[in-house]
Amino acid sequence: MKIVGLQKLTLLDFPGQTACTVFTAGCNFRCPFCHNSDVIYASNEEIPQEEFFEFLQSRKGKLDGVCITGGEPLLQSDIIEFMAKIRALGFLIKLDTNGSIYGKLEYIIKNRLCDYVAMDVKNSVEKYNLTAGAVVDVQNVVKSIDLLKGQNLVNYEFRTTVVKGLHEIDDFKDISRLISGAKAYYLQQYKDCEKVLNRSYSAYSEGQMKQILQVVKSAGIANAHLRGV
Repeated sequence: MKIVGLQKLTLLDFPGQTACTVFTAGCNFRCPFCHNSDVIYASNEEIPQEEFFEFLQSRKGKLDGVCITGGEPLLQSDIIEFMAKIRALGFLIKLDTNGSIYGKLEYIIKNRLCDYVAMDVKNSVEKYNLTAGAVVDVQNVVKSIDLLKGQNLVNYEFRTTVVKGLHEIDDFKDISRLISGAKAYYLQQYKDCEKVLNRSYSAYSEGQMKQILQVVKSAGIANAHLRGV
């Protein structure tokens, strides 16, 4: 496991739980709006697993869970063993993923190695590569979406970071069809910062975000919300 960051307390990342967040190195996407460039390129100093688990042991009874994020955590060769070890200590687990590594996600869900999955849905199928900044096997992404929708073993959400220049309002009609029947969907307002890979993009206004939300709700995603607005 390449751990390159640890937020020792978060009240926001894991819905309904008090948690810490561990950041894993590397990603197979290069989303131009990504603000975790230091994590993607592993420019931060690695945190030894032993140090992380010593911290976790000291938080037993104080934290409910662990958020595992990146980058893309499922790229880690020993992610399943890592999650099992956290599980053995009695912590809940939330996994953030882009959904491109279907086989590992399927294994994790079927073996109940996590309690909550937050999966990014970058855009419509036609615009996926543009938005992901990489050549993506979109069919694996679609399979991951269908996997999450079709199971009742873990809680989950889909989420899209909405970026002016990459998303048009009509794209959200296509996304809504893709995730039809989703338990929860969050539209996240893009935030500019120095770490963003490409700072030529900008955010939609609050009013425009509300308009996009209405498009999504009208397309049948009843449990859709704005985040970060």
